[in-house]
Amino acid sequence: MSLHEIVLPETKPETEWVRGRALQKVSGTYDHGRLQALFAIALTTWSDASARGRVGMSWRFRVAPPGQVVRPLVPDVAYLSYDDVAVDAPDDDVQVPLGAPTVAVEVVLPEERRVDIEDKIATYLAAGTRAVLLVDPRDQSITIDDGAVRVLRPGDVFTHPSLPGFTLDVGALFERARR
Repeated sequence: MSLHEIVLPETKPETEWVRGRALQKVSGTYDHGRLQALFAIALTTWSDASARGRVGMSWRFRVAPPGQVVRPLVPDVAYLSYDDVAVDAPDDDVQVPLGAPTVAVEVVLPEERRVDIEDKIATYLAAGTRAVLLVDPRDQSITIDDGAVRVLRPGDVFTHPSLPGFTLDVGALFERARR
């Protein structure tokens, strides 16, 4: 920790630093939790089979965009490649990494303000996240932001170069989430 780091107490739900202020994450609904879990299971299954990295839910990161203060962000699901933090990295480097996740997944809740979501996306991308995925249960979409923005809907299959070999049928994801 340095003088140029914002440190917030651990809370339930977690508190992040968004738009210059402490912002406690909104407690999720069933749809939120189900989509979060399904995405985490899919990524974990892929990651474990390919030995490419770690996957966690509500995993706190100390995100440091260049020239900015380090601040906590807690994606709903995060993938951290072994290229970014080695498989044999010290436990302190893994538990609360200094840096951004390789891929961040945020499941959108109706109560969340769009301006806060946009700030988190910009912060992740500035800090080196290769893709931010916004999963929206209301319109059954996955928005991929990696500097360009694409929206996927049922009938589409999600793939991304930062997740080599990972595929996710968007329609099947939202269908499973309704069970």
